[in-house]
Amino acid sequence: MISLDIFADPVCPWCLIGKARLDRALEARPDHPFVIAWHPFQLNPDMPAEGVERGTYLEAKFGSRNAVVDLHKPIIEAADALGLTIDLAAITRIPNTLDAHRMIHWAGQEGRQTAMIAALMRAYWREGRDIGAVAVLADLGENIGMERALVTRLLASDADRDTVLARDRHARERGLNAVPSFIIANQHVVSGAQPTELWLNVIDELTGRPDV
Repeated sequence: MISLDIFADPVCPWCLIGKARLDRALEARPDHPFVIAWHPFQLNPDMPAEGVERGTYLEAKFGSRNAVVDLHKPIIEAADALGLTIDLAAITRIPNTLDAHRMIHWAGQEGRQTAMIAALMRAYWREGRDIGAVAVLADLGENIGMERALVTRLLASDADRDTVLARDRHARERGLNAVPSFIIANQHVVSGAQPTELWLNVIDELTGRPDV
């Protein structure tokens, strides 16, 4: 088996696209050799704990409403090509994702990590839910089989905050400055939302699959 470490943030649109493209390859090659682990990287590490209003934030960051529209066009095109539903009108806030990353960390301890990040992305991009809110995170955890009462208690505490922040910091110290980023066998870095065809080629090369 070969490790595939993925650095991502649930509120990163290209992480959503990148995951979907990778998922297509994994579905097409069920004998793939990857053991997948998700790692924290906050797209907006300085985001206030309560998050911000999305439209105002993006317009301030990118200069104008038209610039934000232009920013979204390739995202929508890529999502449409994959059959993904993104409801931008439903997304009213950009959350601080530290607690979401804590949820991914805890889900990983139960073998539910990929299910958790999928739930977070679906809640944010398809349903417009505030994944910085404790009640929303507790709902998502419960939906994938985590114990709601335990999750709620953990979120009310500082449990694993330092761990998640240290892992994020370590990734940046290693030179990662954008997501999604994929590290194969702790050696080869693949950056960005790569097409499914690239992942199929990688899997075929790793498994010695003959050309067809």
